[in-house]
Amino acid sequence: MAPPPSPRTRLSELDALRGIGALCVLIFHYSTRFHELFPQAKHVPFSFPGGNYRVLLFFCISGFAIFFTLDRIRTVPDFVVNRVARLYPAYLVAMLLTLSIEYLAQATQLLVGPLAIAANFTMLQGFAFLPEVDGAYWTLTVEIAFYFCMILIWKWFGIGRLEPVLAAWLVLRWLFHVWPDMPERMVMLFVLRYTPFFVIGMLAYRIWAGQRTWRQQTLYAALALLSVATMETWDVTVVAAILMVAFAAMIVGRLRFVALRPLVWIGGISYSFYLIHQHVGFVVMLRMADAGYSPWIGFATAFLVALFLGTAINRLVERPAGEAILGWWRGRTRAALPDAAPSRT
Repeated sequence: MAPPPSPRTRLSELDALRGIGALCVLIFHYSTRFHELFPQAKHVPFSFPGGNYRVLLFFCISGFAIFFTLDRIRTVPDFVVNRVARLYPAYLVAMLLTLSIEYLAQATQLLVGPLAIAANFTMLQGFAFLPEVDGAYWTLTVEIAFYFCMILIWKWFGIGRLEPVLAAWLVLRWLFHVWPDMPERMVMLFVLRYTPFFVIGMLAYRIWAGQRTWRQQTLYAALALLSVATMETWDVTVVAAILMVAFAAMIVGRLRFVALRPLVWIGGISYSFYLIHQHVGFVVMLRMADAGYSPWIGFATAFLVALFLGTAINRLVERPAGEAILGWWRGRTRAALPDAAPSRT
């Protein structure tokens, strides 16, 4: 028998995890990636390796949170418009702002060519194997592919039969393991490098929502971990296990201690913050170093600039533009519905 539905409709812990992930990615980029790209510039005397670990957390969160969208829509166009409203306005502004700052600062090492810039306007540059305006945008290609996969699952199989489909998805990932020459676009489109992490989030959501029991999910959770263990290095396997435990703790209320107000707040702006932090932060640190400031001051200044710009984009673009697009779509959808038959009097 399935457990009763969760009494909570929103998890503050999920926002806090987004905030933790965003901060960890920023620290990795500013402490490690900056030095790799600009070894001649002074940098903070520490390195925060393993940036991809934090990205794996984001993929688990996406797997969990995708159902908040699926529960509110009826058609594929509804889904597409919802995702465009959520992702594109903030992305477009962050990309244009990043390009402007790079050109003004003459940061030629960070610039990409005109063709790549044009492709970046579509958000599909990864599928064309063209570079991103900001290196952090590579995860958007993964997210878009995940949305494609979820549309297929939602419309072809239905969410009620989700778990066997997830098992088949993991089997397809093992096929990639034994067929390393599988076409790259197929690997990308079915997110075969990151499938288990999306699966972890989806399995956790189904328990939290009262749609499955722990016992029912055990086999599929084991398959997800086995997929990581057989195809990845030991450290990634450890990360997958930690993420699974963390999501299990979250859905039973044992992770509420991380829901600190600053982390929840950063989680709320994490998308815009993530989009704007990397190259803009690099430019700030380069200019601060050129001016003779301590790397610590450059690091802190870059963080504050990213926080300010991320907040501004979230408040002025991401939220209002997303709401406007969704409002327009709801109005258009209602207008397209046939008028109710006139009553007889």
